[in-house]
Amino acid sequence: MRQISRLPSSVLARQLWSSVTPWLGSTLAGMSATVDTPAVLDSWVSFLRSHAAVTRQLNAELLHAHGLTLNDYEVMLLLAKAPGGKMRRVDLAESVLLTASGITRLLGGLERTGLVAKAVCQSDARVSYAELTPAGHERLRQASATHLAGIAELFTSRFSADELAQLGTLLSRLPMTGKACGGGEAGACGI
Repeated sequence: MRQISRLPSSVLARQLWSSVTPWLGSTLAGMSATVDTPAVLDSWVSFLRSHAAVTRQLNAELLHAHGLTLNDYEVMLLLAKAPGGKMRRVDLAESVLLTASGITRLLGGLERTGLVAKAVCQSDARVSYAELTPAGHERLRQASATHLAGIAELFTSRFSADELAQLGTLLSRLPMTGKACGGGEAGACGI
């Protein structure tokens, strides 16, 4: 298994706490125990650091093996699962939490490599679609094996089935959880 080097999150949380405490002063006096202790901050910092480390590694693996970023992969996966293999560009941007210009840049790169094509709406010229090409579907199929192996190695293998179920339940309370990978459906993160 890969080792992801990092400072212990408890050390980082204590450093963060000691640096923000003077600034907060009396503001915390009336607060309940939301984010006002090192123990609570430890959970937050652990979550952020783990997310960053895992996504950085997954992105590096996809880029090295398939020339795709994690965002490229997610967009192609959404297109593959969409009816007819295409989505309105504006809906795609919303699904992957990108701005209109961000999705334009991302799709531009995928279009230049022939993995995605731009399609127009026959009934409304203002609407354009992104459509996964056969080459894009094949690249996604190949990349899915790499991506799912990375998820298994960096995430699922580190927890029991019960822990994963509990973690899924806890994370489902957060905004936007479950939307990017198909709402938790089996096989939702690959094809």
